[in-house]
Amino acid sequence: MSYATLDDLIDRAGEAELRQIADRDRDGVIDADVVASALATADAAIDGYVGAKYALPLPSVPSIVRGWAVSIARYTLHRNGAPDHVGQDYKDAILALKDVSRGLITLPVAAGETAAAVSGGTVMAAHPEPVFTPARLAGWR
Repeated sequence: MSYATLDDLIDRAGEAELRQIADRDRDGVIDADVVASALATADAAIDGYVGAKYALPLPSVPSIVRGWAVSIARYTLHRNGAPDHVGQDYKDAILALKDVSRGLITLPVAAGETAAAVSGGTVMAAHPEPVFTPARLAGWR
């Protein structure tokens, strides 16, 4: 399941911009495979951060996640350098995703759905035998 679609990208950037950045064969048509690759890159980035706190796949795609996917994919499509506002959208999305992974932002889920949190691991430690024990120090008083 992809977090965003070509239509989501068109809604944000416009068809003219997408033709400029996603028409690699210059035939005037947005290349679907180029867009799919950028969306897959965005999905992988989102999964990397969201997967730290939530079980994947998400039960549904919250609009905020869709927005992050669009920002990341759009930035990825600008392979020769993104305009400042596109770069800032990308940076904002990554910062928000980092906050999700730290638990500072919780993802909204639809009514009746639960986002299963990833269970935390057990902290374990190994240490060497103590050097100074009462038995070893018995004669040193």
